[in-house]
Amino acid sequence: MSAAPSTPGPSMSDSPWAPFAARVFRALWIAQLVSNIGSWMQTVGAQWLLIGHNAALVTLVQTASSLPVVLLALPSGVVADRFDRRSVLLVAQFAMLAVSGALAVLAFTDALTPTALLALTFLLGCGTALMGPAWQAIQPELVERRRLGQAAALGAVNMNLARAVGPALGGAVVAAAGAGWVFAFNAVSYLGIAAVLVLWQRPRTALPTAGNERLPAALNAGRRYVWNAPGVRRVLLRTTLFIPGGAALWSLLPLSASRSLGLGSGGYGLLLTAVGVGAVAGAFALPRIQRVLGVNGTLAAGALVFAAVLAVLATVRAPWLVTIALLPAGLAWIGVLSTLNAAVQTRLPGWVRARGLAVYLLVFQGGQALAAPLWGAVADWLGLTAALLVAGAVMLLSAASVRRWPLHDAEGIDPSLSDHWPAPPLVFEPGEADGPVLVSVVYRVAPDHRAEFTDRMSHVARSSRRTGALEWGLYQDGHDPERFVENYLVASWAEHLAQHHSRLTVTDRRHEERARALIVPGTLPEVTHAFAAGSGPVVPDRAEQAW
Repeated sequence: MSAAPSTPGPSMSDSPWAPFAARVFRALWIAQLVSNIGSWMQTVGAQWLLIGHNAALVTLVQTASSLPVVLLALPSGVVADRFDRRSVLLVAQFAMLAVSGALAVLAFTDALTPTALLALTFLLGCGTALMGPAWQAIQPELVERRRLGQAAALGAVNMNLARAVGPALGGAVVAAAGAGWVFAFNAVSYLGIAAVLVLWQRPRTALPTAGNERLPAALNAGRRYVWNAPGVRRVLLRTTLFIPGGAALWSLLPLSASRSLGLGSGGYGLLLTAVGVGAVAGAFALPRIQRVLGVNGTLAAGALVFAAVLAVLATVRAPWLVTIALLPAGLAWIGVLSTLNAAVQTRLPGWVRARGLAVYLLVFQGGQALAAPLWGAVADWLGLTAALLVAGAVMLLSAASVRRWPLHDAEGIDPSLSDHWPAPPLVFEPGEADGPVLVSVVYRVAPDHRAEFTDRMSHVARSSRRTGALEWGLYQDGHDPERFVENYLVASWAEHLAQHHSRLTVTDRRHEERARALIVPGTLPEVTHAFAAGSGPVVPDRAEQAW
């Protein structure tokens, strides 16, 4: 099974289904749908087994599922950047199969205590944490970059189709046969993804990029990139502002179903189905909504809709009205999350993609893990109605903040690799561990261009820091005002070679070109590399060579 993305015909070019023309994407999407249905069935079974306990214990199911991402997302991102991502995904599938099998066995033998249920749910979350960055990072290998937004929307459609089917099916199975059967189905559901991954012939060009970096260095490289990428940071901020209020719906809905609406497990499943149906319908409407409202308008509108739905859930006691109100909640959820996911995907280069996505998943899942027990505690303290109204107010604040902190325009960003730096002209060959390395670049800039040059070099500074610079500075010579010196420090020679050959992007090159367009005509930047004294090979002088 080839991984090369297919090029769809003209009739599909603007279709939300265009990524399905890529055969591996299509096969994985179908297998993931079955697996997601199993996961939602398992969630309903787990929550319903705890429904007789206090609100905080019920909401801990979501925490147990999401907390592992907080703990493991960043190491999982390093693993996905360093090792073959297909192998990482296969390990995660078989690990989750084993845990779900254990849940089924304990449920069938009536030995599944609340503690064991939450512990095994936590282990399933660990598998999800390991899988998440690798799964997100392979998407650009499966579809063309211009279709990443459509692929992200289809991923959200997948989750919400599963939400439309899984909870209702899970509730019916729990009511008819017990929770053990939903856990068993979830275990079997992982085999489909594993089969597609085994058949996937991943091209050599898609092999991992983190090389032999040690875990701390690789983690630091990912942190450094995100910190110096304003566009990625803004996506993370918008995620942080949306998720806490959104988590209230998922964590408090089972309590609303049983306490406020008087529904059983089947009724709760139907409420989740309504959210899923709304999300699937929203996938068709989303392109038009984004054309009319724009990216930031979509984020604000999604938060406003969610606030309204939470208010309905807090005050309405008619199940059919609540079911109808949950339909737009699904549309809002898919609109916001597809927008954020596509935004972060299009801003990350391949060498750090899994680590950057791991940070995004950390914020997304971590926000849910931390918010869920908080809403449970608020419900126990102030009551369920008050908790839902407070969550709605949080969503209103999220909508209002879009004007102050919108997503940046990504139109000019191109994260494709650009190996445009010439080989350093050294008189000896340093070892990979030699360093730190001080790189100096001298420019000559005419007086009338100095202010603009300094401004453009601020973008070069962020580029250098993203790709490995520990420190960066731009200096003007006090004896020769036309002479500017850019200095930056890299931890090792291996890090600097990575800058040369695997980390710089087309966007980085454009920033350099814009700054260098202002240097004195006829001059070229002068680049030197200096090593910390005693860190590299000693080059003998001529007297020593003669001796």
